[in-house]
Amino acid sequence: MVVPNSPGELNPVALENSLMQTWNEEKTFEKSIDNRKVNTSPFTFLEGPPTANGKPGIHHVLSRLYKDMVCRWKTMEGHIVERKGGWDTHGLPVEIEVQKKLDLMSNEAIEEYGMEKFNQKCKESVWEYEESWREMTERMAFWVDMDNPYITLHDEYIESAWWSLKQMHDKGLLFRGHKVLPYCPQTGTSYSTHEVSQGYKEVSEPAVFIKFKLVGEDASILAWTTTPWTLPGNVGLAVGPDVTYCRIRVNANPSDSWKGRGGAKIGEELILAKDLLGDVLRHHMEIIEEFPGSVLVGKSYSPIFPDAIERGDSDTAWTVVGADFVTTTDGTGVVHTAVMYGEDDYNLGMKMGFPAQHTVGMDGKFISGTHDILDGRYVKECDSDIIDLLEKEDKLYREHIYTHDYPHCWRTDHPLLYYAMDSWFVRMTAVKGKIIQYNSEVEWAPEWTGTKRMGEWLSNIKDWAISRERYWGTPIPVWICQECQHEHCIGSIDEMMSMKTDDSPKPPELHRPYVDDVKLNCNNEGCSGEMIREPYVMDCWFDSGCASFAQWHYPFENKEKFEGVFPVDYICEAVDQTRGWFYSLLAVSTTVFDNVAYKRCLSLGHILDKDGKKMSKSRGNVVNPWDHFNKEGSDSIRWYMMTQSAPWTPTNFDSNGVRESYAKMFLTLWNVHRFYSDYAALDGFDPEDSLGHVNVKERSPLDQWVLSRMATVAESYHENFVSWDFHKAGRELENFVINDLSNWYVRRSRRRLWNEDDSNDKRSCQHTLHEILLTVCRLMAPVAPFIPDQIHRDLTGLSVHLADWPVGSSLVSSNLPTQNWVLEQEMALVRKLAETGRRVRVEAGRRQRLPCKSGWIVGGPDISEFHDILAEELNVVSLTTEEDLDRFQKIEIAPNRKALGKKCRQDLPAVLNLLSEADPDNILLEIEAEICILEGYDITMEDIEIRRVEKEGYAAATISVDEIGDVSLVLDMRLDEELLSKGLSRDIIRHVQAKRKEMNLEVESSIKLEVWVEGQDLFVEDWNHIQTETRAGDATLNDEKIPKNLNSFEVDGINVKFIVSLLD
Repeated sequence: MVVPNSPGELNPVALENSLMQTWNEEKTFEKSIDNRKVNTSPFTFLEGPPTANGKPGIHHVLSRLYKDMVCRWKTMEGHIVERKGGWDTHGLPVEIEVQKKLDLMSNEAIEEYGMEKFNQKCKESVWEYEESWREMTERMAFWVDMDNPYITLHDEYIESAWWSLKQMHDKGLLFRGHKVLPYCPQTGTSYSTHEVSQGYKEVSEPAVFIKFKLVGEDASILAWTTTPWTLPGNVGLAVGPDVTYCRIRVNANPSDSWKGRGGAKIGEELILAKDLLGDVLRHHMEIIEEFPGSVLVGKSYSPIFPDAIERGDSDTAWTVVGADFVTTTDGTGVVHTAVMYGEDDYNLGMKMGFPAQHTVGMDGKFISGTHDILDGRYVKECDSDIIDLLEKEDKLYREHIYTHDYPHCWRTDHPLLYYAMDSWFVRMTAVKGKIIQYNSEVEWAPEWTGTKRMGEWLSNIKDWAISRERYWGTPIPVWICQECQHEHCIGSIDEMMSMKTDDSPKPPELHRPYVDDVKLNCNNEGCSGEMIREPYVMDCWFDSGCASFAQWHYPFENKEKFEGVFPVDYICEAVDQTRGWFYSLLAVSTTVFDNVAYKRCLSLGHILDKDGKKMSKSRGNVVNPWDHFNKEGSDSIRWYMMTQSAPWTPTNFDSNGVRESYAKMFLTLWNVHRFYSDYAALDGFDPEDSLGHVNVKERSPLDQWVLSRMATVAESYHENFVSWDFHKAGRELENFVINDLSNWYVRRSRRRLWNEDDSNDKRSCQHTLHEILLTVCRLMAPVAPFIPDQIHRDLTGLSVHLADWPVGSSLVSSNLPTQNWVLEQEMALVRKLAETGRRVRVEAGRRQRLPCKSGWIVGGPDISEFHDILAEELNVVSLTTEEDLDRFQKIEIAPNRKALGKKCRQDLPAVLNLLSEADPDNILLEIEAEICILEGYDITMEDIEIRRVEKEGYAAATISVDEIGDVSLVLDMRLDEELLSKGLSRDIIRHVQAKRKEMNLEVESSIKLEVWVEGQDLFVEDWNHIQTETRAGDATLNDEKIPKNLNSFEVDGINVKFIVSLLD
């Protein structure tokens, strides 16, 4: 037997803290998983691992909401939803944090400090805020196993990552090449986009237009560069095949004085893009020829630094090639290509077969053999000397100062060089077709993340540079023989130990520097050399891309476990992970398993401040989630985030919105719970008592309507969950709770529970409220885990998180009530008429509590079973149906002044006067009989306008309803003493009830009521009604003695004074 107790006032923070303790004691999370194992239907969630070297913020609440919400929903649908936590512990942000703390601003400084000590500091750093993450995770009720997480720094995880890389290696997908990265020679460090963004500066530097002399022709191609130091590395020129170029001849010197170095001789011929002639040239010239860039493709030119680069076996060195990245927005429409010093340059060089040789060393200085003047010097100090050399050899057209933003090292403040670094790649271009196919099999939310953002990225897929010249990370498991250059990729710890040399130590863990000390015996046939590990670590995205299997230490353990949960069913992160974690998971699964990694992916929008601006400490607009956890509670912030916008739309976070969610949704729901539970406790109502149960078919139309409405909303709620439109689901359920349940059903049902006598009608209402509250709580539970659970426990003694999804699924049955669409439509009409009646009263100046004697409904379906409800809403004594609207209307005739003006001219005033005095009905009869003559003029229907208006004493309005048509409501607005008495009684009741609430009286408490009325008599039946409604056990009206300090109010000139006191 579960008889509800009175729940009291809502204190969300105390409630949530208490429930967290209860969940821990009862192991509710664990039970929610174990209880579903009978169905043997797993739904796999993969946690995108955060890094605990920074505090969690409001954006983490957003992502964890959608992770938790879907997992809870699927659990309630009957699936086994295990949630393993995870920690991403490697990567650049960790190193940067430690470098800043230790003031180690270069690789040399790190190595001097000691790689072992440095990596130990990194390991400690990643746990710095673990407790903060745990606290936030628990406080927002994100149910995930954080006691047994996967951790990317553990040897088991690293070993699985090694195994996956070996699979790629054995398939011929792992190779060594170059990747152009921003590089600082002073620190010996290459930088990620994250680091580069910290150091942009505006600089003014020399830019030059260079003359590249064509072989076998008396002409030069003009190219432009802002980095003169890259010119010794030039091996090609790129043109746009469809761009129009001109061959021009210099025929006169510039009219203006020449500024800077360079020049051109009279008669010299130059080639550049037609659109840029005016921007580039300073000489007078004539156009000799126009042609597309394709004409230039294949032509050879003389190298400007002939000894810097060796041609080798390249057939394309120092030739013109076509490239689609060439534009005419600046420069000359010709791009100078130095393969090792730009990403586009490198990609073009690899495609065209240009020589890939460095002219600059890792120290940022020109290597020996580049040029006598340049060898051994820092490149950024040589720009002016290079320009002098070019001018001396007549290879410089002109120079100018170019101002632009350029990346600088955040540690040393030196400009970075874009430099081709040795790197290991996964040949993603070889699996392009497969990865595009697997991407199309993912259910993306929103769909365009897959087709557009990810799809376009994959359509231009490049080989994945997975190695980093760092210290803290998963070491690349590739060893190379120092004698025969044979390379071998290790796939397990056992394999490494079986191949290591006798004098190599057993590494205590799989990190640098320990694995660096392990040397292997070369396994190339006929070679007895030693193999040294490549001194790189893996891209941390490769680490996290292995999470689906490395979390289980597959294939070394948990083979059946992994195979039962792969591909994973669901992942969720912010949209900026599209080309990060979303991609790395897909890339690894494609290359290793030839399969998709995940079946569904929810891509979240970012969270902004209330004005749509990015949150930052400098702006002072960062939101601390604990400010809301400790005020409105976790449920309110979760509900607000879900209903604010679509998951993939940027969320403008407004603290007032959280407060509004608490007040509108949760206080309303709690008050409905209190209303039901308070009366159920008074009556000892037990919903499980079969003897007192009332079948739905035997309940009132109002009960049947709200149950049907609940079923309709629940079905729609579920459909919106399925289509990822969680915001629509939440808004619709909130509207149901506030408007359908609280403002309509509960308000219309209050008197049914006030009745102290037991009755079918009372129990019908109690059963209905019990069933509605349970369904609402179960629908809300995935989103707001706390308050719905407390209500559910109050009503059933059980946690809502162990309940089934009310809509049902393939694994659990639906327990929704029967839908009655006709009944819902009828009640919608009733409510619309009630709203219309309120509007009619306002327009007629009739206050809402002053009743009307009669009301009539004209048109529409038969809603007589709701007439009592509607009569109360309209505050009319009698409500009936009427077929003839004309009964309440009269005709008014107005002149058509335009028509009459043309007809009557100077007699118009007299005609207008006669029309205004005439009886409208008679005028119409005469016009229809064609005998209406005024002042000698024939008056026709074109001369008048006819309006139908309500007769005096009536007010009406007509509404149009889909599938029903027009329905009119008419109210009798005439007054008498009886109506005035009833209206006054309602005003007195409202003020007395407000006073009861102010005094915090219990629902069942009786009061002593004393009332004095001046200016209006109260009928006996109305005075009795006041006593009943206010539970006045003792009441007096207009007692001769009027004390001081009374409560009072005035309405329509009537003064009312009253005293309320608790009856002993």
